[in-house]
Amino acid sequence: MQLVVARIGRAHGIKGEVTVEVRTDEPELRLGPGAVLLTDPASAGPLTIESGRVHSGRLLLRFEGVRDRTAAEALRNTVLIAEVDPTELPEEEDEYYDHQLIDLDVVLADGTEIGVITEISHLPSQDLFIVERPDGTELMIPFVGEIVTEIDLEEQRAVIDPPPGLIDDRAEIVSSRDDGASSEGEGEESA
Repeated sequence: MQLVVARIGRAHGIKGEVTVEVRTDEPELRLGPGAVLLTDPASAGPLTIESGRVHSGRLLLRFEGVRDRTAAEALRNTVLIAEVDPTELPEEEDEYYDHQLIDLDVVLADGTEIGVITEISHLPSQDLFIVERPDGTELMIPFVGEIVTEIDLEEQRAVIDPPPGLIDDRAEIVSSRDDGASSEGEGEESA
């Protein structure tokens, strides 16, 4: 099975290093020296990691055979893919690989069916489940503990407790103002 682990950014310096946008929770395992990675586009690889280091909070990698800035820049936007044993599980108990979550049924705690996870979107702030509803529409659900309360791989389901308005249009509107209780001059500048 193949997992996307990073995307190559711009070249760094003149000796063939590149910045990478890490897309794995296990960079030390997947992006260490000696790792051989497939690429998308396939014509760019496979690439073998020669060395890696962190510089100003970003991971820099150097690949075997990439010795100058021009060769490094040619790899920009290449996606790095690791070949992983499908039975392998993440090290942490509450972590999941994307392939474990795709096709899970999404339900409320009372069993009400919401849809099926079709994609995982990895954003800088959080991950999102892209859920296809029975009517064909899509829904985005933040993959955070307050909303996704249970992942049950044996039952092939994700249980959610969504806040009002996340899965329907009936959002609760809470106002701290009393109706008709506005003070005169509120929001105006005084001269």
